[in-house]
Amino acid sequence: MLVETKSAVSSRNQLVKAVVASCIGTAIEWYDFFLYGFAAALVFPQLFFPKSDPLTGALLAFSTYFVGFLSRPLGAAIFGHYGDRIGRKATLVATLMLMGVATFVVGLMPTYATIGIWGGVILTVLRVAQGLGVGGEWGGSVLMSMEWSDGRRRGFIASWPQFGVPLGLIMANGALLLFNHVAGPDFLTWGWRVPFLFSGFLILIGLYIRLGVLETPTFSRVVSEKKVEAQPVLAVLRQQWREVLLTTLARTGQQSAFYIFTTFILVYATKNLAMERGEVLNLVLQASCASLISIPLFGYLSDVIGRKPMYILGTATLLFFIFPYFWALDSRVPGLVAIAVWLALPIHDMAYSPQAALIAESFTPRLRYSGASLGYHLASITAGGPAALIAIWLLATFQTSMAIAVYIALGCVVALLATAFLPERAHLDVSEEYDLGGSSPK
Repeated sequence: MLVETKSAVSSRNQLVKAVVASCIGTAIEWYDFFLYGFAAALVFPQLFFPKSDPLTGALLAFSTYFVGFLSRPLGAAIFGHYGDRIGRKATLVATLMLMGVATFVVGLMPTYATIGIWGGVILTVLRVAQGLGVGGEWGGSVLMSMEWSDGRRRGFIASWPQFGVPLGLIMANGALLLFNHVAGPDFLTWGWRVPFLFSGFLILIGLYIRLGVLETPTFSRVVSEKKVEAQPVLAVLRQQWREVLLTTLARTGQQSAFYIFTTFILVYATKNLAMERGEVLNLVLQASCASLISIPLFGYLSDVIGRKPMYILGTATLLFFIFPYFWALDSRVPGLVAIAVWLALPIHDMAYSPQAALIAESFTPRLRYSGASLGYHLASITAGGPAALIAIWLLATFQTSMAIAVYIALGCVVALLATAFLPERAHLDVSEEYDLGGSSPK
């Protein structure tokens, strides 16, 4: 009895450590990723593409931003391979290092005035490195938490790495807001660099936390039973290609909307609604704070009403919200604009929070890091990555934000259909290999 009690206490302690390590590490990685996105909207067009007109400059800046999304599936494949081969923990340490170093170097970058177009080229290379890091980060963070949890609370536990996303968003937004205030007119000279350089300090914190967590019981079981796959990426594409495709499509509405709500809004509000840069950053920051409550809440609800029902409800709500969202923005009434921005992220979180468990549960343990990472990040090419570019093009072509609303709504329809076809595996023991011909474990 004493041994069992000590074992239970040890497992709970490791679960807490795993959740904290996943959440903090993910927050640091997304701080780096979002920081670049905000800078692409507010800083890079003037500093790295100054010879272009405002629209072209924004498109060029967001093009360098987009390459980070293009490289995320590659990162998912590379780090997914090692996550399923050598373990979740070691792989997560590598992704954190790659992401942090790339972000730190962005803060040292000479601009167009110093090295011409080469500044934009190097910026693009660093963005690729960021994308590779994020491509390997998400899957490992979710598995590190989920594979230490019991079956009753998987939705809630797996939502904590998702919690790291708004936390990273708050950190990135807050850092730019702070130095926008501190640097004032010198923000474009030196103020924007400080948040990027601060990433070097955050890397050390993240490494310290992650190195203190043990490998997950699920991966340890895969190793002990000698089921480690030699080529997990190829295996998951051969054996679970359906789940990879469906999880990718299931993210279409949610991911496109997220980057409209957090990145495109910075361009739209400052250029089209004539709002101040600091005012918009502040509204997005406040909305991100609301996500700190909504993400664990909807993760918990997914354990109560079911993973797929929660995800479908969230996606359907997002579908109907996107039209009044843009109507409120275009009204230019300060109160309506604020309400629209505040509501956007919590509504988005209705789908985003249960998404972690929904995707990870779709894949058998020996292929889970690769499958979950690919399913999650392939949507970066089809949804999140081009979202801001498509929105800018739609606005320039149709001269109305309703064109963007229709684009997001269509993505939600695709996501609803894909989710309906996903197998429900929330009830299974995620430490056991699945029968890939059905839904029962072997």
